[in-house]
Amino acid sequence: MVMARTVGIGIQQFDKVIDGNYFYIDKTSFIKEWWESGDDVTLITRPRRFGKTLNMSMVEQFFSVDYADRGELFEGLAIWQEEKYQKLQGTYPVISLSFANIKEPDYEITEYRIRQLLMKQYEKTSFLLKSEVLSKAEKVYFERMCSDMGRADAPMALYQLSDYLQRYYGKKVIILLDEYDTPMQEAYINGYWNELVTFTRSLFNATFKTNPFLARGIMTGITRVSKESIFSDLNNLKVVTTTSNEYATTFGFTEEEVFAGLEECGLSAQKEKVKRWYDGFIFGNYSDIYNPWSVLNFLDTGKYSTYWANTSANSLVDKLIREGSKRVKTTFEELIKGKTIQCPIDEQIVFNQLDHSESAIWSLLLASGYLKVLSKEKEDEITDSVRPKYELTITNYEVRRMFLCMVQDWFNETGGDYNDFVQALLRGNLKEMNAYMNRVTLQTFSYFDTGKNPSGREPERFYHGFVLGLIAELGRDYVITSNRESGFGRYDVMLEPKETKNDAIILEFKVHEPEEESTLQETVAAALAQIEEKQYEAALIAKGIPKERIRRYGFAFEGKKVLIGVSLGKYMKEIS
Repeated sequence: MVMARTVGIGIQQFDKVIDGNYFYIDKTSFIKEWWESGDDVTLITRPRRFGKTLNMSMVEQFFSVDYADRGELFEGLAIWQEEKYQKLQGTYPVISLSFANIKEPDYEITEYRIRQLLMKQYEKTSFLLKSEVLSKAEKVYFERMCSDMGRADAPMALYQLSDYLQRYYGKKVIILLDEYDTPMQEAYINGYWNELVTFTRSLFNATFKTNPFLARGIMTGITRVSKESIFSDLNNLKVVTTTSNEYATTFGFTEEEVFAGLEECGLSAQKEKVKRWYDGFIFGNYSDIYNPWSVLNFLDTGKYSTYWANTSANSLVDKLIREGSKRVKTTFEELIKGKTIQCPIDEQIVFNQLDHSESAIWSLLLASGYLKVLSKEKEDEITDSVRPKYELTITNYEVRRMFLCMVQDWFNETGGDYNDFVQALLRGNLKEMNAYMNRVTLQTFSYFDTGKNPSGREPERFYHGFVLGLIAELGRDYVITSNRESGFGRYDVMLEPKETKNDAIILEFKVHEPEEESTLQETVAAALAQIEEKQYEAALIAKGIPKERIRRYGFAFEGKKVLIGVSLGKYMKEIS
């Protein structure tokens, strides 16, 4: 029996993985596929924690002259099967850097951090100062770039270093830039987008477009930032996104690879559950791509958790949904309930459109791995949009759990009142339900847009979604359904107990209409009357639940004000 390899968590250096004989799925075929593509500069976008950094380390150590004596790293792997690639290993000067850790609150610090990274590249190649390839003036320039690189120097820094390395080695340079868009996302969140775009555009143009000393280049990131923003001059850029077929199985694990890993670690009985939790990513025409970070953590611990979802604060996603329009929130509710949405997608993310473009938000969530594509509108079927519509849904169970936790965290900021509301609901304490609900709405609704005109279906759906978020945790003890047919209409929310000792609960929501009801009490009465008249309890009674074990609540909303009443019978109602 072959001994299972140790699963190393968070190791991003290729040589450390190989030398330590840690669990590794061979992705070296990417080297051949990329090299034979012939593309000058390749931008590859994948969700975070999908092996981008490890693959970039793999590419660096395959090509870099610094690893010319480390061919054994690749022995036994796919790339080593062809002699021409064995001869190619360790033969190019490589500049490799990452923007992954540049997450600063303002532009000044961000620019300084980028200059620090560029200075380190000069320090790393300081052996050039002792060579004959640099003139006296160039040596003075080089020394300044090592210790005191100015703002004006930074855009041309990699261009100049490529020149020096090309002269020294007699070979053009490969440049690798990992997580290029991390500073861009922080710039959007913290409000210095325009300044960073100007700086980055100049740096990328000099490094990847007008650089005659460049052999090849790769950039990786989560998103494809719009060409107009920073890639306007890069007409030599090959873009590979989550909807592209190129390199589809290079980043992430295929089902075959995951199941083999489960077998190796003695966890083969967990295949179906692992599939439910961590499968679901689709790249190009390739489905059943698994989240590698979560799979590795599961192989290490044998326990299920939201490993991938917990590796980041998800601050951008949180901001977009929390501060989004009513339509964004109601669409988000549909996704959480396991439904699909139809919308046009633009893979060129325009960050300054995120504040007012719903499709830009779903495009970002797709690129970031939170959503997946189920189908795409064919070009000859497009009727009402310039861009085809995509059918999207939440990627897998892990992501859905992450979203539910995110919503719950919003309510946690109310100091626990939302938990108290749930407990009051279970106990049937109407007075406490009203007290806690009004505190929750007062503290929480500042994050949400409830609409200037609190009438019509949209605001009602918003309140509906808000209460669904509050009671989501009851899914352990109740079957929670929403907007289903029962009796002679469609109820808002129904809680069917999984154990007979618990009461069933029906919730109906109404937004106060001043022209129809003079008080919130009248709005509550109308909600309760609708439950009775439409006989919403019919579905519960049909399942054998006695009518006296069914509680009916009417919710009346007016802005941040809430009033809840309960029906005690056909003609008797209690309104607190």
